[in-house]
Amino acid sequence: MVDDTRNLKVALVHDWLVGNAGGERVLLDLHELWPDAPIFTLVYDEQRAPAWTRSCDVRTTSLQRIPGAKTHHKMLLSLMPRAWEELNLMEYDLVVSSCMSCCKGVLTRPDALHVCYCHSPIRYVWDLYYDYLAGTDPVRRAAMRHVIPRVRQWDFAAAQRVDYFVANSAYVARRIKKFYRRDAKVIHPSSPVLSQKASEARGYYLVVSRFVGYKRVDLAIEACNRLGRRLKVVGSGGEEEQRLREMAGPTIEFLGFVPDDEMADLYAGASAFLFPGIEDFGLTPIEAMSAGAPVLAYGEGGVLETVRDGHVGLFFDEQTPESLVACIERFEANGVVCSREEIAAYGQTFSRERFRDELGGYVEELVRREGIG
Repeated sequence: MVDDTRNLKVALVHDWLVGNAGGERVLLDLHELWPDAPIFTLVYDEQRAPAWTRSCDVRTTSLQRIPGAKTHHKMLLSLMPRAWEELNLMEYDLVVSSCMSCCKGVLTRPDALHVCYCHSPIRYVWDLYYDYLAGTDPVRRAAMRHVIPRVRQWDFAAAQRVDYFVANSAYVARRIKKFYRRDAKVIHPSSPVLSQKASEARGYYLVVSRFVGYKRVDLAIEACNRLGRRLKVVGSGGEEEQRLREMAGPTIEFLGFVPDDEMADLYAGASAFLFPGIEDFGLTPIEAMSAGAPVLAYGEGGVLETVRDGHVGLFFDEQTPESLVACIERFEANGVVCSREEIAAYGQTFSRERFRDELGGYVEELVRREGIG
């Protein structure tokens, strides 16, 4: 526990605990900073949430009692504002939320401090609203047109309750400023530092992703199809899986789910890691670099802050197969400045220790500044 908050009553707030992804990694870091703090969350699925949560004091909202809420919680968007506001956090001096949806809307005491680590303003409410609207069926489209404007108004109001925002990237900080009219300090999240040592490339490219449209795995497959290059694809699930499998040529290999210990070896052996989508931050490029693999990425979003173009990876300028093909050919002709050992050393600077020191130190500074406790 960080020193200046040890005498405070602390609560952690997280949107939902029904899986184990990047947001849950941040929550684990928060839990290790404040191990005695209860975790408030919309719904909790003990079987799908990270195993470490089973020993925690996890408290849910009233939506936990709705049948099917654990798997269809996103369909309950119109009910989320009220559910979060029903939680009574008046006993807590410090509230730290990990938010990509509505949990920043909890009510706190006037003299309490609420720090929100924001993964993103709600994408389907703000900047991706029209994309989601176009991609759904007529019934859901009508429901979205009815619900989203009201949620947008509430979400803006909820953001004004937060005392201080922390963004996971400057890319997200700009959206916080745009949609919420709030400034945010940027502290990049941690990424697992792989124990696998950098090794010689073994002649394949690598993609690690869920099979959803905005990840643009199709670009990596099409580029490797055209070049006849080996591509290993890690991941499963999502509406794109069947289409991606159908478009894959003979050099494309789908590996499905891969355990962490095997994943480290896959990263270490890749000629390069392909990252054709746009992410708010992007954890998988960090994982790849920490194992020594260069990153070939579309040059937009969080990777602009983590991948040093020409040194540890290369950017391509358009989300097209042609642009990625040209990037791969440029990489094969010229490589990058840094060795695989240097790339690994750089990737490992995004450690959990660094994140906890930065975030914990910032919260301590805010506690002192505001005279909390």
